[in-house]
Amino acid sequence: MSLQSHDTQADSACVTYLISDIRLPVDYTVSRVFETAAGQLRWYGVTPAEPRFRIFKKSVDARNKQQIMLVWTVAVTAAFSEKEQARLSESGIQRYAEPALEVRYGTETLRHRPLVVGTGPAGLFCALLLAECGYRPVLLERGGPIEERDAAVARFMTEGVLDPSCNIQYGAGGAGTYSDGKLLTRITDSLIGHIIETFVRFGAPEEIRWQAKPHIGTDILKGVVARMLAHISALGGEICYHTQLTELTLTGSDNIAHTNQADLPFDALVLAFGHSARDTYRMLFRKGLAVEPKPFSVGLRVEHLQADIDTALYGKFAGHPQLGPAAYALSCNTDNRGVYTFCMCPGGEVVAAASEPYGVVTNGMSRFARDGRNANAAVAVSVRCEDYGSTPEAAIAFQRQIERAAYTAAGGDYSVPLLTVGDFFKGACRKEPGRVLPTYRGGNAFRLVRPEAYLPAFVCESLRNGLLQFDRKIKGFAAPDALLSGPETRTSAPVRVLRDKNHCALGFPQLYPCGEGAGYAGGITSAAADGLRTALQLMRRYRPL
Repeated sequence: MSLQSHDTQADSACVTYLISDIRLPVDYTVSRVFETAAGQLRWYGVTPAEPRFRIFKKSVDARNKQQIMLVWTVAVTAAFSEKEQARLSESGIQRYAEPALEVRYGTETLRHRPLVVGTGPAGLFCALLLAECGYRPVLLERGGPIEERDAAVARFMTEGVLDPSCNIQYGAGGAGTYSDGKLLTRITDSLIGHIIETFVRFGAPEEIRWQAKPHIGTDILKGVVARMLAHISALGGEICYHTQLTELTLTGSDNIAHTNQADLPFDALVLAFGHSARDTYRMLFRKGLAVEPKPFSVGLRVEHLQADIDTALYGKFAGHPQLGPAAYALSCNTDNRGVYTFCMCPGGEVVAAASEPYGVVTNGMSRFARDGRNANAAVAVSVRCEDYGSTPEAAIAFQRQIERAAYTAAGGDYSVPLLTVGDFFKGACRKEPGRVLPTYRGGNAFRLVRPEAYLPAFVCESLRNGLLQFDRKIKGFAAPDALLSGPETRTSAPVRVLRDKNHCALGFPQLYPCGEGAGYAGGITSAAADGLRTALQLMRRYRPL
C-alpha cells in the first residue's frame, strides 16, 4: 500500500468507498492510517478479500495546538459483496466514482479551426480538451514560451526593465504560472478531479491528489505548462506566441480575428484573455459586447517570517515534517466591507507583477518546496461598483490609477512602496525593515511610502481594522515588524463579459468568453473548470474537424 500509487487494473466488479474523518496524531505512519481504515470496515462487518487502500485526502486540524491531528480520508477498492455494500451504505459510507467528462459532439461544421485567445488556465484546459477530441485548436498568446518568459521576468526583477507583452501576467500559462500554483478553490465542481489528474498526468506531484490545500509551485508548474502545450501541438493544435488579438470583424458568417501577426478567419473564438488584458477589454467595448462592472478587491501584501506563522498556528509542532510550512486564510467584515487574505504563499516571495508601463503591481509566488524565509499574502478590501463609478471603463481606471500612484510614490523605477505594520498604525514613515526583510525584486527595490499615497482612504481604514482582527486569530499577524507592500490590484477581473447558457457572448454566438478575464473564475482551478465547460459547450455545437 502506497501514497504514490495503487492498482488501477481493478476487476470490473470492484467498487470504491471513502472512509473519512480518520483522525490520528501527526507521528502516525500511512500504514497505521490504512490499518485504521481496515478496522473501521471490520466494525461495520465488512471484510472484503484483497482490499486496496490509497490516500484520498489529508488535512490538518490545528485547533488544539497541544495535540495537532491529521485528518485522513482513505479510498478502499475491493470486490464488495452486495450485502457489504448495503452495510456500508446504511452506515453512511460514501461510494466513489472517478470523475469523467461527458463529451457530446454537435453536428455543425467548422470551416476553420477554433481559436483560443490566451494560454492561462482557462485557455490551456479548453484547448487541451479540444485537441484531445480532434478539433486542432489554434492558441493565440501575446507573450512568449516558458524559456523566453523566464528571461523577461528575470530581467524585470533584476534590472527593472518591463516587457509589456511578456511578463508575470502574459506568456505561456498566464498569470497562474508565476504564483504558488495553488489549486485550492471555493467552488464545488465535478471537474476538479479531472483537473487535478490532468496536472499529475503532465508532471505535477502526485500528492496534489490528496492534499486538502494542493499546490504545485512555480518551479514545477512551468514544466507542467510546457508539456501541456507541447501535447496540444502534438495532437495537431498550434501555439502562436507573440500574437495579440487587436480587433474583431464580426459578420456572423465570415468572421476575422485581427492580430499583430496575421488575420485569422474563424467560426468559433474562445476569449480566455485573462484579467490584465485591458486593451482587449477596450476592443470588446468598441465591438458592443455586453460587459458589466463587478465588485473586486484591492489591498496590500503582508510579509511575516514563516517561522513566526508556523509557531502561531502549530505551537510546539512547528516544523514537523508531516505538517510543512503553515498556511492561513482569514476574513472579516469592517464597516460592512469585507477584508480577507488572498493567495497566501508559505515560504514564498512578493513578486513584481506589472504588465503596463508606469505602474506597480504586487503578487505572491512560491516554489514547490515552500522553503523561503518569509510568508506572504494579499490582504484585500472589497471594492463596490459605486466606489469607482459603476461602469466597466471606470473599474479599469480605478485599478490603473492606484498602480500609477504607487509607481510615482516609490520613485518611478518599479520599486515597491513599503512600510512596516508598526508605522502603518502610528501614522509614521520611518522604520526600515529589520527582522522581516522584503523579498520584492530581491529585497532592495523598495522605498518607504505610506499606503495613503496610493490607496483610497476607505481601503486603508479597512486594512487597519482587518489587521487588528486577524491579529486576534493569529498572534503576531499585526506585529510591528511585519511588512506591507503594494498595491495588490489584480485579485480578479473588474468586469464581466455577459454570456448565455451555451457560454456564448450575448448577441455574438461565435464568441465564447471564459475564465478570469471574462469574470467567471478566481484562481487556477476555477479558471481551468470554466475553460473545460466552455470547450464542452463548443463541442456540443460543432463536430470535430
